[in-house]
Amino acid sequence: QVQLVESGGGLVQAGGSLRLSCAASGRTFSSYAMGWFRQAPGKEREFVAAITSSGGSTIYADSVKGRFTISRDNAKNTVYLQMNSLKPEDTAVYYCAAVVDRGGLWLLQRRALYDYWGQGTQVTVSS
Repeated sequence: QVQLVESGGGLVQAGGSLRLSCAASGRTFSSYAMGWFRQAPGKEREFVAAITSSGGSTIYADSVKGRFTISRDNAKNTVYLQMNSLKPEDTAVYYCAAVVDRGGLWLLQRRALYDYWGQGTQVTVSS
């Protein structure tokens, strides 16, 4: 069992930055690939970014590429999402998720792949 707790959300003006954190507890964090997803009101939860268990590979949604950076610190059992140049359309509840890393970076975009989810943190970007 893995427990995930997100933090770092808040209200920011367009063009600003936020860094989200996701702290994991439970089984060996370094065995898990991690993903960030988001869900805006009235919309489905969508993929944002993912990182392999070692941190050696990452993948991003086209909508955030070049603005967001996912990283992890396995010594601290934490994954981060640095969000720069934020836009109003980035407003959503952001969730982190974990899955045992069995390879296949491209597959990490699939919401159904993940076994564990956090409770989410709200990000609101004002125009």
